[in-house]
Amino acid sequence: MTDPSGTIGTTAPAASSPSGAATPETVHSAIPMIPERYSRQAMYKGIGAAGQERLAHSRVAIVGMGALGTVIADNLCRAGVGFIRLVDRDYVELNNLQRQTLYDEEDARQGLPKVEAAAARLRRLNSGIKIEPVSADLNPAIAEGLTGNVDLVLDGTDNLETRLILNDACLKRGIPWIYGGAIMDSGMSMNIIPGRSPCFRCLVPELPPPGTQATCSTAGVLSMITGIIGCVQSAEALKILTGSPDVRAGLFTFDVWSGRADIVSIPTRPDCPACAAGRYEYLDASSASCTTNLCGRDAVQVMPAHPVEVDFAAIAARLAPLGRVESNRFILSFRTETLEIRLFRDGRAIIKNVRDANAAKSVYSEYIGF
Repeated sequence: MTDPSGTIGTTAPAASSPSGAATPETVHSAIPMIPERYSRQAMYKGIGAAGQERLAHSRVAIVGMGALGTVIADNLCRAGVGFIRLVDRDYVELNNLQRQTLYDEEDARQGLPKVEAAAARLRRLNSGIKIEPVSADLNPAIAEGLTGNVDLVLDGTDNLETRLILNDACLKRGIPWIYGGAIMDSGMSMNIIPGRSPCFRCLVPELPPPGTQATCSTAGVLSMITGIIGCVQSAEALKILTGSPDVRAGLFTFDVWSGRADIVSIPTRPDCPACAAGRYEYLDASSASCTTNLCGRDAVQVMPAHPVEVDFAAIAARLAPLGRVESNRFILSFRTETLEIRLFRDGRAIIKNVRDANAAKSVYSEYIGF
């Protein structure tokens, strides 16, 4: 019950009997003092006052502050997770506002870094926790540092390469992480607990060739599915952080348009380089994509990790509704009012009218797909 000061489980001063033992009516409660703002959550049997106390001392990192990451950050901030690190390389644009719930038109007008806009909003929501914004690209050089000193990592990214880097970094450090992805009307999520579950590379053994996977820009996405998957990830986060025995095994999938949900069993691959053999290949910089600023051209070159043979026809079909597409045997050109992409057969692209390397990687991921 709540006392007038707004805390749960308060105790009266103990009085001693002549024998020195506490009398029955003055036995101390073991329930921690919980602020009123969390009282409804702490009343839930799956969390309780002890679980709420654990949340207050928990530390998480959210990588990617787009549609999934903003929902997760909002939920965990309101839930009272004591420390939240936000990691993202991008800035707020108008087309983000349809599904990225922490931003508004003023953030987009100013072109604020997503982590800074999100951090400002979250601090207004809950001044009692610590928010650490990190405006950076999660690449092999810094992945271990950004995922270090936390109890859990949550995936809000938009490409498979970053997730494979994240998988290696978390496995190497023994940190659990929660995968999430959504596109069009469907999404999925999987808990990855080092030493206890299959890892992300058991699900996605290798990167598919650039241009073979649909993206939100080429296929669209409903805000309802990103909201649902972000909430699913948030619920699993609370289970993991409070030590619940109900942490889900398997890959959760949901189609918001048809209403179909399923949990698919994913086996641990005995030949998995990451969780079986302990080889963290995506933490090797030579296995990651790279960027190069082209002097005097207001352009950045993005190079995928491994050269591939790109299917120009398939990519052109996806990009045609979004802008002007032209191609010859060697180069596919894509133009909108604000950007230009020149894509080569080996997956290399030159992206014009971008601010920096991080923006170029975001454009590549959005329109071509890693």
